[in-house]
Amino acid sequence: MILQSLVSYYEALAARGEIVRPGWEKVKVSYALELDESGQLLGVLPLKVPTVDGKKMISREIILPARVKKTAGVSANFLCENAAYLLGIGDPVKPERVLDCFKAAKQLHQTLLSMVDAPCANAVCAFFEQWDTAAAREHPILLPYIEEFESGANLVFFVGDIYPQEHPEIMQSWQAHYDSEEEGTKMTCLVTGKKVVPAAIHPPIKGVSGAQSSGAALVSFNASADCSFDRQQNYNAPIGKYAAFAYTTALNYLIADKKHSKHIGDATVVYWAEDAEPGYRDAFSCYLDSDGDTVTNVDLDDLMKTIAQGGTVNWNGIPLKPENRFYVLALAPNAARLSVRFFLRDSFGRMVENLQAHYNRLQIVGDGRSKFQNIPLWALLRETINEKSKEKSASPQMAGDTLRAILTGGSYPATLYQQTQLRIRAEKSITRGRAAILKAYLIKNTDNESYKEALTVELNEKTTYQPYVLGRLFAVLEEIQNRASGVTTIKDKYFSSACATPAVVFPLIMNLSDKHLRKLENGPKINYAKQIQALTGAITHSYPVHHTLYEQGIFQLGYYHQTQKRYQKKDSVATTEEER
Repeated sequence: MILQSLVSYYEALAARGEIVRPGWEKVKVSYALELDESGQLLGVLPLKVPTVDGKKMISREIILPARVKKTAGVSANFLCENAAYLLGIGDPVKPERVLDCFKAAKQLHQTLLSMVDAPCANAVCAFFEQWDTAAAREHPILLPYIEEFESGANLVFFVGDIYPQEHPEIMQSWQAHYDSEEEGTKMTCLVTGKKVVPAAIHPPIKGVSGAQSSGAALVSFNASADCSFDRQQNYNAPIGKYAAFAYTTALNYLIADKKHSKHIGDATVVYWAEDAEPGYRDAFSCYLDSDGDTVTNVDLDDLMKTIAQGGTVNWNGIPLKPENRFYVLALAPNAARLSVRFFLRDSFGRMVENLQAHYNRLQIVGDGRSKFQNIPLWALLRETINEKSKEKSASPQMAGDTLRAILTGGSYPATLYQQTQLRIRAEKSITRGRAAILKAYLIKNTDNESYKEALTVELNEKTTYQPYVLGRLFAVLEEIQNRASGVTTIKDKYFSSACATPAVVFPLIMNLSDKHLRKLENGPKINYAKQIQALTGAITHSYPVHHTLYEQGIFQLGYYHQTQKRYQKKDSVATTEEER
């Protein structure tokens, strides 16, 4: 299903003229070897271009004949290669291999260009015929570039005023070569259903975070344990050359678009609409990770609500229809291969609806530190990370499971809740993000009616659910200590144990609060005494011996809500004074 979807996407892109046709691909090239019509080397033309910020030079992308997948053997590409193949300049420790590379390139180019009657084709053939690889390192034109050539920079040819790959007859010669039927047994292509000779090796997938920079394989067999019926390589999963080119080209196109591909944990996440309309990717990217700059949070919420309710919205002049099929694919590195974290297929409207429901579950009163209205996934995952740890990334498995749960409307992974609890206990800190995780998880993953009274956006002073009330009470006792002595040691010493085993801790900290109250003036003393009386009056049972992990989450939410209520009062007082 993944490959079929990618092939369909490639065909939709090709119909829109947004992607190269079979047999061609974009290749990063650093230099061009300028030849005269007799094949003599005239110079080296730099092709690098500046980055957007102008701070460095990078290789230029040029549409060239499709690349072969490099293996341990020698295999040449047509009209674009490194210096070992085009000049005989490579690893000086392996001169024989470098010479074999040059010979392979010479044979390929003379085979494909010998029948083309064009000056640039004749020049390239003549160059290979007369070039002296033994003297290449000492050639005065090449001396300034030897170091870069040895590092593997890609080179092309330039003859007169044209690049050979742009000449119509040379393009036809290459296309005929690429489309020629390979020898072998025809089999049914698993993607198209046609009888074809399968592609033994598929083009590499490049740009997946953590994978090999030269590219990795999504479909690959090379161990005898993976093979069956004496089939080798990808003949175990027969896919024709066209389908192999189409799915890899489409996937490389998606990954290369840094604006829309996301990195969640160790996975590279790409997404696309069935009809290849880019507006869906733009909108989904904002829904998934809005910065509030491209689209305001208010407008974004309105758009999400309209889509989720089945309406069509206008996105930069493009109508986005909720029924359009939408795909999300997460790929993770696995040595020279790629692992599929998950693959989702649903209507665009359903995925947006699930995203909106997730954001609604996360809604909670702010703590004055978070700038997000809708907390993005990367910010949520950051709440599970130990800031003192050298590894500043969340668990890859948890990250992938969380995103999948969000987009499918499924239950959140238990690890998300557990890791959040670990950070709260270790740091004695409940941020807005952590409180939002607790609230969203308990709403989605539990059906306890008692919990619902506590799973509110702001403080619920009416509920008598005991873990929530105890969390509020702890926040009040902490505030009393802070007002009395300027410190909050009960939080550092007792928060985790009060949360887990109230019967052990609360009698002690209630006794301490009596001592702290005596230090306060009458006004605050009376106010805090009333708060304590109201909260203790809501406790209908004795302090529980222990709280379950879910009850601890409710306790923490009660503490967070009560604390933010205190800060809100301070903020409102400060605002009033400023207005005066």
